[in-house]
Amino acid sequence: MKFFTAQQVGTIDFLKYSRFILFCTTLVFAGSAGLALYRAQTRGSAFMYSVDFTGGTQVLLKFENAVSSSQIKNALEAKGWTSVITREFPNNELLIRVKAFENDAQGLGGLIRQAIIEALPETKVTILSTEAVGPGVGAELRSKSMYAILFSLIALLLYIAATFWSFSYAIGAVVALIHDAIIMLTFFLLFDRDISITVIGAILAVLGYSINDTIVIFSRIRTNLKKMAQLPVAQVINLSINQTLTRTLLTSFTTLLTVASMVIFGGEALRDFSVVLLIGIIFGTYSSIFIASPVMMLFYRQENS
Repeated sequence: MKFFTAQQVGTIDFLKYSRFILFCTTLVFAGSAGLALYRAQTRGSAFMYSVDFTGGTQVLLKFENAVSSSQIKNALEAKGWTSVITREFPNNELLIRVKAFENDAQGLGGLIRQAIIEALPETKVTILSTEAVGPGVGAELRSKSMYAILFSLIALLLYIAATFWSFSYAIGAVVALIHDAIIMLTFFLLFDRDISITVIGAILAVLGYSINDTIVIFSRIRTNLKKMAQLPVAQVINLSINQTLTRTLLTSFTTLLTVASMVIFGGEALRDFSVVLLIGIIFGTYSSIFIASPVMMLFYRQENS
């Protein structure tokens, strides 16, 4: 059987860009770490957290006319609510967060709405959603969310190692997943968006989606390494990526169409969830090709040297 080089069969030499990708990734991660450190020093926390993790009550309101956050904040503080946090969204939607907690979240949301109407009687206000979480529950959810991500990475590491009987594949896959998680968190850090339990769920969903992409590529690499043992490992990996490229791109594209419709039409209630999915699918596809495979090749050579 005759084998051809990447240039002869017209394949893309993905591994040629490994060093450039590593340099760019290092810059992004260094910038994210620097921004996180700056935020932690200036306000005490690198990320903004929703009431899921901090405790309190959160109300999403829609106004008939545009109003300013300062007007709403002043109106609520005049009624005795302290530490009011507001966040403006498109379509005259406003998120209000207070530290007060009551089991009847809808009742507290109604009191907030009534206070705004009394201060701004010409404004029509509609409650879109209300959430309330006790402080103890919020702290517990935060720790459990961190454990969920950590345990999922460990479980996936063991699964890939057992499936391919090689830690080189497992390390490549997990490094790519860590890359995806950091990229998604970097978005929330950069744009100062709230991290909620829904966002954590979206991150875990993306990790599952991304590992599927990686397994498809790794399965082809393993098959080709057995068939083409006389060829250099880098050449076999490049050929394998190209053979699965159409399937990878088509799957990601069709999924992105659905997610993009959620971003556009889902409203603010689904905004963070759908944006995490959108970013995760894009970078999950990217990392399966440009992160997982080069890292796997590095450790595979060490295993077989």
